[in-house]
Amino acid sequence: MPDTQKTLVLLKPDALQRDLLGDIVSRFERKGLKIVAMKFIRLNDEMLDEHYAHLSDKSFFASLKQFMMQTPVVGMILEGYDAIAEVRKIVGSTNPREADAGTIRADFSMNVPSNLIHASDSDEAAVGEIKRFFDEDEMFQYEKITDRFIFGEGV
Repeated sequence: MPDTQKTLVLLKPDALQRDLLGDIVSRFERKGLKIVAMKFIRLNDEMLDEHYAHLSDKSFFASLKQFMMQTPVVGMILEGYDAIAEVRKIVGSTNPREADAGTIRADFSMNVPSNLIHASDSDEAAVGEIKRFFDEDEMFQYEKITDRFIFGEGV
């Protein structure tokens, strides 16, 4: 697919504990985003210190890290046209009570940090986060027959 982006999504421990993985993944698939990598990741202090460095001075930082380490998370790399913005639309506002109806967070969550999902918020963040959680050989390029129906002829 020409002019596509890749973005990182992490399905948090509450998504795993509440058996919502399939419901969440299907939202991205129905949109036409391609899963080019997916795996369980056991997060550790070092990964979380780097990933949430912007929150390290907050009073809730220690409990956030504890929450994120209680189970593995599911890491995914999604690819598609304007993937970063499209994923953010599907995910919804960080605070689920402020998220638009129909988004993952509005439909399935009530609070932060139990807002089910992390999604890269910019090109720069996506590049860094993908490198943080995935090795190059864990990403796949492949053609999906549905691409031409989702993105149009000539894809």
